[in-house]
Amino acid sequence: MPHFEEIVHLSDIARFHAKRCPNKVAFVHDDRSITYEEFNIHSEKIANGLVKEGIQKQDRVAYMDKNSERFYELVMGCSKSNSVIVGINWRLAPPEVSYILNDSQAKILFVGEDFFGLVDKILKDVPTVKKVICMSGNRSDWPEYESWRDSQNEDQCKRQANLEDVAIQMYTSGTTGHPKGVQLTHNNFYSSRNNIEPQEGMEWAEWTEDEVQLIVAPTFHIGGAGSGIGGLYASAKNVVLKEFETTELLNAINVHGITKIFMVPAMMKMILDNPLSRKTDYSTIKYISYGASPIPLDLLKEAMEVFQCGFIQLYGMTETSGSVTYLPPEDHDVNGNERMKSAGKALPHCEILIVDEKGKELPTGEVGEIIVRTTSNMLGYWNMPEETTKTLKGGWLYTGDAGYMDVDGYVYVHDRVKDMIVSGGENIYPAEVENAIFSHAKVSDVAVIGIPDEKWGESVKAIVVLKENQEANEGEIIAFAKEKIAGFKTPKSVDFIEELPRNPSGKILKKDLRKPYWEGLGKKVN
Repeated sequence: MPHFEEIVHLSDIARFHAKRCPNKVAFVHDDRSITYEEFNIHSEKIANGLVKEGIQKQDRVAYMDKNSERFYELVMGCSKSNSVIVGINWRLAPPEVSYILNDSQAKILFVGEDFFGLVDKILKDVPTVKKVICMSGNRSDWPEYESWRDSQNEDQCKRQANLEDVAIQMYTSGTTGHPKGVQLTHNNFYSSRNNIEPQEGMEWAEWTEDEVQLIVAPTFHIGGAGSGIGGLYASAKNVVLKEFETTELLNAINVHGITKIFMVPAMMKMILDNPLSRKTDYSTIKYISYGASPIPLDLLKEAMEVFQCGFIQLYGMTETSGSVTYLPPEDHDVNGNERMKSAGKALPHCEILIVDEKGKELPTGEVGEIIVRTTSNMLGYWNMPEETTKTLKGGWLYTGDAGYMDVDGYVYVHDRVKDMIVSGGENIYPAEVENAIFSHAKVSDVAVIGIPDEKWGESVKAIVVLKENQEANEGEIIAFAKEKIAGFKTPKSVDFIEELPRNPSGKILKKDLRKPYWEGLGKKVN
């Protein structure tokens, strides 16, 4: 990543590059193309518009729409007005969206036309939302985004954020059944990484003046939001796809001369399953980075053979503002090697330890919890002091992932401490799914586990105990769950048993439930 001393806060990115390279294209989306100067003006207007609407410093502003350059305009506009952007996963069910809006106390909601119906259902239940603005489409009762934006003053907004002020709040699935608002500050982003000198083996992280990045990961995830912000920092041309679709992605590679892409493994598999993947010219691509879930070795080898570019695995989480480890291209071998089973080694701004239950560092090769110390660690969970205290201890962030480290510092993710399921890059906590299914009138007990899935890495399985003299089938349980939670969280399969295995204290023995499905695979995450 290049080094710009002038960029300290997120808001500095737009202002600096508007002067440095005003006519360079910042974003391409559908038939729209905007320069860095235009991007800066748009975001100043948004900042002034938010102030005019009564948004105070550190107030939350919500966004729910599919990918577009307008999300990044809002990120920058909120940064300039020292308010906080809250990206909402548009795949969530109405009750989940209501919870996030109420929890964040968002005062304005920017929403795309695909989700007008959902917002109509919940608006009466979210009293803090005083205004809804249409990102696309038209409503007589809600202002349209471009008209609202372009009616505002374009002078530089007079507010200034502090480095420890929150810039972005992202919601992750919660261990207790509710999503947690991860607070990421200005300092968590590129100001904290700005002075790192380039290191051998990190050539993949350097950006030239002619980089063209393809953004396909959803912007409500750190992968999508973070890659876009990184591209802006480097003054790259950023091509934004509304959502992931394989043919559109393959066409974009050739039309725009894409040089860098971030994907989750499930996306790679779907691309390789498209016949056009063998007919596409990938000569402009320098690097593909991937992460959010472990990748099967056979899939990675196939991707290397087809794309013929450098590959970088990244491991991190929302709570660390993204990546904390990297597996560089030189550690990738089309024939496979031991290091390709790892998540790589610590990035220069990160320290990583493996510790036992008491927080004591473990010897090389022993499995324990992975903990991280970095200036990119979150400020904490919004309105959840107890959860924050459990996760942040003595400057270290406890990831909840179990793993070990080899003698060269490579981290191998072995299992999950907290039973989390990762399906297609989405984090799914069993407690959420269990709470939804447990409210079914016929269900006496339920446990949710992740099982191997060739396409998604893992899929959600519910193991259900029915009440006495009750009958239900798999379809009924799945349909009921879909009414309560997002579709990607609902079980893909359901087993019915007489009794769940428990230890003497009553805790469900999920390791016993998972064991038959992971037998012979040599690992407990996929």
